[in-house]
Amino acid sequence: MSKLTWKGSALLGPVPPALVTCGTMDAPNVITIAWTGIVCTHPAMTYISVRPTRHSYKLIEETGEFVINLPTSAMAKTVDFCGMKSGAKLDKIAKCGLALEAGTAVSAPVLSQCPVSLECRVTQKHPLGSHTMFLAEIVAVQVEERFVDSKGKLNLQQAGLLAYAHGEYFALGRKCGDFGFSVRKKKKMNRS
Repeated sequence: MSKLTWKGSALLGPVPPALVTCGTMDAPNVITIAWTGIVCTHPAMTYISVRPTRHSYKLIEETGEFVINLPTSAMAKTVDFCGMKSGAKLDKIAKCGLALEAGTAVSAPVLSQCPVSLECRVTQKHPLGSHTMFLAEIVAVQVEERFVDSKGKLNLQQAGLLAYAHGEYFALGRKCGDFGFSVRKKKKMNRS
């Protein structure tokens, strides 16, 4: 198989196109962030990378808090809109008909329409070039109850989450395995 070689670029996908809420319930904002991920398990840590010219940047700097809300594929138009428009010039939350709830551990609001919301508190800030990375501890997670079964297992594959890859949005597809399935031992059948 032949591959082309291109110069280094931000070509990693799919990634979650997160709706990041910041500010407070009285003065909220939402921004679409695709540069996010998990960086540590214990303590649970994440990051978002934001351009310093963005309205949300100063809000996150002031409060030191934000919420990563994972949208569904039905929210693709809202996700795109919130990434294209500035909260300094427009109330994107009202324009998109988004509903807010108070965070349980941070002052930043949570988006009701998103099945998963990670409440985050900034621990470090790293200017990287075009973007500044806010490293943060995940201090609370809100999950829509209908995606948790009677045994407490999260069934996020049923949420219809949205993915972003190289300028395009996608609905996450079918499950093709779970963590550790490639090495899991098969159970022996009891023949009594």
